[in-house]
Amino acid sequence: MIQASDFVEAARARRFHWYAGVPCSYLAPLINYVLRDPSLRYLSMANEGDAVALMGGVALAGGSPYGRGISMMQNSGLGNAVSPLTSLTWTFRLPQLLIVTWRGQPGVPDEPQHQLMGAITPELLRTMQVAWELFPTEVDAIGPALDRATTHMDESGLPYAFVMQQGTVAPFPLEAGAGAVAAPARRSEAPAVRVPHRFAPQARPSRREALRQIVAHSPVATSVVLASTGFCGRELYAVEDRPNQLYMVGSMGCVAPLALGLALARPDRKVIAIDGDGAALMRMGAFSSVGAYGPANLLHLLLDNGVHESTGGQATVSASVSFAQVAAACGYASSVETDDPARIAAWLDSPPLAGSKFACLLTNARPPDDLPRPSIQPVDVKIRLMRHFQPASAH
Repeated sequence: MIQASDFVEAARARRFHWYAGVPCSYLAPLINYVLRDPSLRYLSMANEGDAVALMGGVALAGGSPYGRGISMMQNSGLGNAVSPLTSLTWTFRLPQLLIVTWRGQPGVPDEPQHQLMGAITPELLRTMQVAWELFPTEVDAIGPALDRATTHMDESGLPYAFVMQQGTVAPFPLEAGAGAVAAPARRSEAPAVRVPHRFAPQARPSRREALRQIVAHSPVATSVVLASTGFCGRELYAVEDRPNQLYMVGSMGCVAPLALGLALARPDRKVIAIDGDGAALMRMGAFSSVGAYGPANLLHLLLDNGVHESTGGQATVSASVSFAQVAAACGYASSVETDDPARIAAWLDSPPLAGSKFACLLTNARPPDDLPRPSIQPVDVKIRLMRHFQPASAH
């Protein structure tokens, strides 16, 4: 058995400064230790996949100079992380350390709901091409284990997992009030603003009109644009392919936590996350994370056309949802709904607030004609963006 300080301090020496996840009793000592240290950051996420996506954003920020990320989760929630682990971190090569607890480990008595996942956890990690080893149980083993993890991450660009058995880390109490350090008590004081609609549904602006506004109001030198999966990224590419843009593939619903991680790690850039109604509905818990932790340099724009457009136009349930009110209730600094792209241009240029801003633009559901796919591969898009972050002298 080791102490929480043994692991966290060894990880700190290797520039692991960011922690995020969903708690497990096995993880409590590590989380409680991190929460007491203001030089480290723990973010309590709505689900395990959001934690993986957020740490993908930290990796996108530039790797070790900006700190490395650790996602922590109980293995019962590993299924929630399958999508970003197989179609975000793998596809774009965004490394992070995973700490996955081993509830239901064969031969160890546990609750019945952990039995199946406990039996398949190692094979599930291997199937996702996530290299893993048991979490170190001796102090002398911590450094070498972390070195193996960081070497693998640096060479492959892929995550590495420590699988934690019961009783590995000695208890460490949660200091009174320390839990509040993770999530600032910030609630939006301004209600959502719903601008009167100007257009009938089929006369609403196209997504391309909105994307043109984004390109016009997101300078290459100072901003980053992350486009959600589906037609959104492809159409942004068609409008203009710029080095400050990333076109997500797969990992549906993960653009907001990805952008949150990037914005927190790179406060020197304005980060614009372009979301879709279907994607946002899939992971609405991300709204609560952005509302709690989102910095002033993060702008979350949702383009709502009411359909899953890239799969044939099947309707979503967005017509019964007020995304702007959801964002306001989750603590965004401001929130607006409109069908006027000119309002989005003004929103993009508006002064920073004490938190992240949200806007929902209602668009029409007419599919674009002859929409190209990016000719540049996802990992090359990532490399180009990370090089763009670097000063000219480092190129």
